[in-house]
Amino acid sequence: MIPALKAVVWVVVLVPAVRLVSLILTGGDLTPNPIEYITHQTGWYALLLLVVSISMTPARKLTGWHPVIKFRRLLGLFSFFYAVLHFSTWFVFDKFFDVAEMGKDIVKRPYITLGMTALVMLLLLAATSTTGWIRRLGGRRWRRLHRLVYGAAVIGVLHFWWLVKSDIREPLAFGVAVAVLLGMRVWWKIKPRALSRS
Repeated sequence: MIPALKAVVWVVVLVPAVRLVSLILTGGDLTPNPIEYITHQTGWYALLLLVVSISMTPARKLTGWHPVIKFRRLLGLFSFFYAVLHFSTWFVFDKFFDVAEMGKDIVKRPYITLGMTALVMLLLLAATSTTGWIRRLGGRRWRRLHRLVYGAAVIGVLHFWWLVKSDIREPLAFGVAVAVLLGMRVWWKIKPRALSRS
């Protein structure tokens, strides 16, 4: 059952990337500003999949269906995949491989600084997501390191928020989702202590 569900997840999360490639190759409607459209789409899916990935633990606790946790790493890696596409679109088609200009933007524009910070965090998480790294770091240290995913989600929301400036409905929705998920995590952590004191 799990392999079949994973195959379905693979197909579903790759659909946006395939659609974008199809639009590019066929000259489809990429709006009057194709670079901005592709950048927005890839960033949006990166953040969506990141939020969905951190919802796997609450989903397991709330439903009691433990196999759902097996999708967390897969979704996190696909979030990184779309984040790389997001960055690459900016670097290749907006900055034309100009590293010096890119560096100036990272320093000068806070929302780009945040975006690069989130990307580096996702890179670190993706690179250490294997079983081999769990063994090398040890379970406790690995889990501590991978709490960075929550920081990446918060920073990703701020990056999106500062980017759009005026219409904040989408980043606000993502922000509420992340706040709820973090709140649930904090509550489950402090609940046993609260009960033990009562």
